[in-house]
Amino acid sequence: MAFDPYDLDRDYGAPSGVITEAQYTTRTFLWMMLGLMVTFGVALVGWMTNATLYLFSAFPAIHLVILVVTMILSFSLTARIEKMSVASAQMMFLVFSALMGVTASTWLYLYQLTSIVFIFLATALYFGALAAYGHFTNRSLAGYKSILLSGLIFLILFGVLSLFIPGMTAFDSMISLFGIAIFLGYTAYDTQRIREFYYYYSGYPDMMEKASIFSALQLYMDFINLFLYLLRFLGKQRN
Repeated sequence: MAFDPYDLDRDYGAPSGVITEAQYTTRTFLWMMLGLMVTFGVALVGWMTNATLYLFSAFPAIHLVILVVTMILSFSLTARIEKMSVASAQMMFLVFSALMGVTASTWLYLYQLTSIVFIFLATALYFGALAAYGHFTNRSLAGYKSILLSGLIFLILFGVLSLFIPGMTAFDSMISLFGIAIFLGYTAYDTQRIREFYYYYSGYPDMMEKASIFSALQLYMDFINLFLYLLRFLGKQRN
């Protein structure tokens, strides 16, 4: 049974009885929240101790190293999740969250702390509302997959081009609003897919554990990206 996170169209089996859908959903969100706690905990410690400044001063290319490593971890969790153990999947998720915390620590030097706290709370509110919609709606959101993916590709391409064409920063507010819309959509979409993973892996306790980590990673990335685009749009930078 090959793991394909983008194709869950099959006849669902009966739940195994080992864990209920509510318990599975709760576990997924708890993992997501743990990842966020690790990320912002590392960010706060790095900022308060100035360890982040030292790290980036001593190793100027560290941000590229972190980017590459986090991408490898993310792809590994997707491509090899069936082959790795539950403990390995959990450890990779926590390492991923910690490395993201090093990057997140730089945001505390760029934006006012009160602004970051306010936007974090706003992100939690918007994320919670769309996650609730994705969980409780009876309407299938699968039809929005191609739209969301196209939007994500556009955001990535725009981000790459803006590195080489400074004038594109004039569209920053518009792009931020577009990014907010895309990741609000992904929040509802990925939340609905939690149920699909639950029924898809019914009867396979280990795979349910690992699929829960995979879903937590998707929701974690939705939250972080939503937070970043809100921060770009509403955040107050330090003088």
